[in-house]
Amino acid sequence: MEDTLKYLMGSPGPSGFGSGSTAEQVTETTTSSSSHLSSLTAIITGATSGIGAETARVLAKRGVRLILPARTLKAAEETKARILSESPNSHIIVMPLDLSSLSSVRSFVFHFHSHHLPLHLLINNAGKFAHHHAISEDGFEMSFATNYLGHFLLTDLLLKTMVETAEKSGIQGRIVNVSSNVHGWFSGDIIRYLALITRHNSHYDPTRAYALSKLANILHTKHLALKLQEMGANVTANCVHPGIVRTRLTREREGLLTDIGFLLTSKFLKTIPQAAATTCYVATHPRLLNVSGKYFADCNEASTSKLASNSSEAARLWTASECMISDGPKSLVDLLHNQ
Repeated sequence: MEDTLKYLMGSPGPSGFGSGSTAEQVTETTTSSSSHLSSLTAIITGATSGIGAETARVLAKRGVRLILPARTLKAAEETKARILSESPNSHIIVMPLDLSSLSSVRSFVFHFHSHHLPLHLLINNAGKFAHHHAISEDGFEMSFATNYLGHFLLTDLLLKTMVETAEKSGIQGRIVNVSSNVHGWFSGDIIRYLALITRHNSHYDPTRAYALSKLANILHTKHLALKLQEMGANVTANCVHPGIVRTRLTREREGLLTDIGFLLTSKFLKTIPQAAATTCYVATHPRLLNVSGKYFADCNEASTSKLASNSSEAARLWTASECMISDGPKSLVDLLHNQ
């Protein structure tokens, strides 16, 4: 009850920020320690609308050079134009990327590397709620392919550049995975359920599939942070829950029940500037130097579900992900047979 009241009141937590804080507030350059933002380069997925667009707008306002990957280039160019109208000196590059396609991810990374740019921030923000069963061109359930597997490969292919950038610049690199508290709605065997919904649409539950993908984001963060530490890399990886906000992702579920649900929970809804705050805080704030493998909500460290905090599950999913990227969906069946 106490936590709920603090949330409704927007009371700040240990970080000095809370549910009512906005992305602009958490990135205000009020101290010299945050002035380095103008030297950073960031990739932000899903930046053409909602939380991603606000994250991009605020970081550009603070001087960060932006790479905006998008499936629809027209939408990305419109986002770029809106940002430039407010911050005309911004440096923004638009590139094609469909996260549900592993070949598109590889093409994007090749395209990015051709620019010979540094990379300080990778914000894996894009999300999809596939409320009808769909399979990606690589043979995976669409929410999992877009929200998790595409980001897993993207991060893997960009990691060398991030490590090198941190070494040359002396500025710690940061990877931010945008997850959701909905991750706690999934229970059971991750690989088994994924194999099931990949092969049989009769077992498909869109909310459970979405929750699985967001759980996977947290497990990815947890194991990635461990690997970065073992490498001695000056790069951190953290995960965030942006909060409940009515973006295009939730509007895809329009209907009477959805409208009633949002009416009943309206006091808990964040504005988009508030929802982008935790991402911007974790990506830029000096307080988070050397903090890695954590989960944040309302700009403060938070707890995950028991399954999301399981190191063995994180390692298992990592191994499975590497197999999926190299061998396709048949690897899921192989992994189950080898258990």
